[in-house]
Amino acid sequence: MQFHASPRTLALGAIPPTRLIAYSVALAALAVALSPISIPIGIAKVSPSQHFINVIAGALVGPWWGLAVALVTSLIRNAIGLGTPLAFPGSVFGVVLAGLAYRYTRNAYFTALGEIIGTGLIGASVGALLVAPYLMGKDLALTVLILPFLLSSAAGAALGVMGLGILRRLGYLR
Repeated sequence: MQFHASPRTLALGAIPPTRLIAYSVALAALAVALSPISIPIGIAKVSPSQHFINVIAGALVGPWWGLAVALVTSLIRNAIGLGTPLAFPGSVFGVVLAGLAYRYTRNAYFTALGEIIGTGLIGASVGALLVAPYLMGKDLALTVLILPFLLSSAAGAALGVMGLGILRRLGYLR
């Protein structure tokens, strides 16, 4: 299937599907490659590089392709022993909120804030209340995950803001 875009569609920032796939695969591969850079905190392995990728993916490919990037990355990280089941709530909510924030504001700081809220608050809550007790067999106090998830996502989001600035200067973002 060939992508035929009108000048109006291209002006709105539509990315051809093959390019979306290529960007998504590259982002997932980069996230997996950076996975060894993690900080074990309790039963979680917090990964600022994942949050960096989430900010970039949210802006570059949008919330739904970004969600696919986060899911694939979390699956691979768990399969090769570089992550825990907490990688899923620790990435999927942040990338969706980051992508939605970028879609509606085109602002790198709001995109980063979406990642921080999605991961640091929503992802940590889902992790502590659902994933840890039901998938990992561990009861956790909510505060045990919120602080590490907030710190990790804030560090990664700050790197993501810098990355978005570079991508914007290079012409990849509008």
